[in-house]
Amino acid sequence: MNLQLQNKVIIVTGGAKGIGEAISTGLAAEGAIPVIFGRNAKENEETIEKIKSNGGNGYHYRVELSNPVECKEAVESLIKDMGRIDGVVNNAGVNDGVSLENGSYESFMSSLYKNLIHYYLVVHHALPELKKSKGAILNITSKTAETGQGGTSAYAAANGGRNALTREWAVELLKYQIRVNAIVVSECFTPMYASWIKKFSNPEEKLAAITSKIPFQNRMTKASEIADMAIFLLSEKSGHTTGQLIHVDGGYVHLDRALVNS
Repeated sequence: MNLQLQNKVIIVTGGAKGIGEAISTGLAAEGAIPVIFGRNAKENEETIEKIKSNGGNGYHYRVELSNPVECKEAVESLIKDMGRIDGVVNNAGVNDGVSLENGSYESFMSSLYKNLIHYYLVVHHALPELKKSKGAILNITSKTAETGQGGTSAYAAANGGRNALTREWAVELLKYQIRVNAIVVSECFTPMYASWIKKFSNPEEKLAAITSKIPFQNRMTKASEIADMAIFLLSEKSGHTTGQLIHVDGGYVHLDRALVNS
């Protein structure tokens, strides 16, 4: 299927690892030009080299997304270097465990900058170019905003904000024919998830307990499956889809758990 993404310049925040890497490489395979925004220049470069070795093209900018000045400068540099922006994938973030009981004002606000504020800032600075290209915006969000998790107030709040911004921007940007959607992620085995599961005294048992509760096939969602949906939502094949929170999660959030293994 030709998704008509050839030579489209698309920002992917946190695009060098996990879900972001899957989206970056998937976009490149469709002929788009992913532009990774991430703090680790070495990881950025490795992903771009992998893309190029497979015949694709891509670029990266080292940027600390929790720093508003660096967000602005990275977008400005991209516009100067490439002259256009056709899409933005807001993906970077971390479930940092800032809780209500043991958190603090400082840690809560720091988490919002790591997980929500840059979603606004990157799109805000990219918007003039998105208006020209009638581009698309995609926000990667987490089930924590809908289900809760316990012990992660700031991350849950950030994801609630991501969901709300998706709907708000979809309304505000109708007049520019810019589509805005979100993918809600539940259980996806990324390097970050692997690090989290290792913190338990019985990581293999913990992982098995989680996957047993995922209704469809009792398995984790693959990063490539989230990337496939992301690429579709960025393409003209989803040309009348906007304001949607799409769950790519094997039914984890919405299906009755009583059905699992029944």
